[in-house]
Parts: sequence; C-alpha cells; structure tokens
Amino acid sequence: MKYMILIHTSAASDLAIQSEALAEFEAAHGAVIGELSTTGELIDTHELAVPGAKVVRTNGGLSVTNGPFAETTEWVGGYYIIDVASEDRAIQIAARFVEARYAAVEVRALVGPST
Repeated sequence: MKYMILIHTSAASDLAIQSEALAEFEAAHGAVIGELSTTGELIDTHELAVPGAKVVRTNGGLSVTNGPFAETTEWVGGYYIIDVASEDRAIQIAARFVEARYAAVEVRALVGPST
C-alpha cells in the first residue's frame, strides 16, 4: 500500500530542532532514506520550501496570499511517499522522525489509481 507521510512544522518546532536535536534530525532522515531506498519502499521524498509559497483560494474570486500558512502557524515542511506492506509499517517509519516530538507527523493512505 502507498502512503504519504506529511511532516508538519512551525517556527517553534524548527527552532527547537535546530537548537536541541539537529544531529539526531539529520541522522534519522538519513537512516530512513537509506533503509527505504535499500528495501524499495521509498517512492519519493522532499523538503518543501517556505519562501515563495502561496495559498490560493477561489471562494468569491481569486485570492492569493503568501504562504505556506493556511490560517495556521504550522505548515507541511516535507513529505515521504512510501510503498509498504501495512499501515503499521508506515506508522513505524513516521515515528522515527524527530519532528514527531515537536509537531504532527501525519500518515495518510494514497487513494486512486496506482501509477
């Protein structure tokens, strides 16, 4: 099954990781990417840029605001798309990220046709 792991972040969580757990953060992502690449479970992963992000709405006309904030102080900082045997495996992977101590790490099944 394919899952997307969405790693949420905020200014506060970024600061906490930078000051308290940067080496652990880098090691966790490196280990997960290495393992999932070796097992063939990794489909894609990227950090998402904050500068230049936009929030687009069309209710009552086109509205474009600087983002990535959608009326919140948290945003999606990066993602992994994985193909694993079970939801439990996806959750185990998500729990390895340091970010889960400071913000939400969301696991969602991908629905629709497989490519």
